[in-house]
Amino acid sequence: MNGEKVIAIAKKEIGVTEVPANSNKSKYGKWFGFDGVAWCGMFVSWCYDKAGFPLGNIGFSKGFAGCQTAYDHYKKSGEITTDPQPGDIVLFDWNGDKRYDHVGIFVSWKAKGKTFNTVEGNTSPTNASNGGCVMDMVRKIENNPIFIHPKVLG
Repeated sequence: MNGEKVIAIAKKEIGVTEVPANSNKSKYGKWFGFDGVAWCGMFVSWCYDKAGFPLGNIGFSKGFAGCQTAYDHYKKSGEITTDPQPGDIVLFDWNGDKRYDHVGIFVSWKAKGKTFNTVEGNTSPTNASNGGCVMDMVRKIENNPIFIHPKVLG
């Protein structure tokens, strides 16, 4: 399955941090051409590209940097889903204001409809949206996720 390729790439990155700490400088931002800014979207774009499924121009030629830009694009193109598959994109709206704050890659349901596993860039246990590390996370439906099944996965 195509999504499994994306997950395999993402999992190999677990533990990668920005250098120096708290700088938002990452290998993903450098690859993207927009280093020194929050990089969760660039991480997702990088993983898809390295798996052989480039996301295309979603604000930038290599994919997306901003979560709201990604949401607007995928909503318009009809790629939002309520049945996420491994490798799908998941956007988070931490405070429920309909503005998306963070993004990761959906891995699997932990407890169907309640909690799920992700791999995310620029996160940490103390700062979900700008934590500086690639991590394997468990998230809750209460985190207001929106799931996206990009057409590039088929």
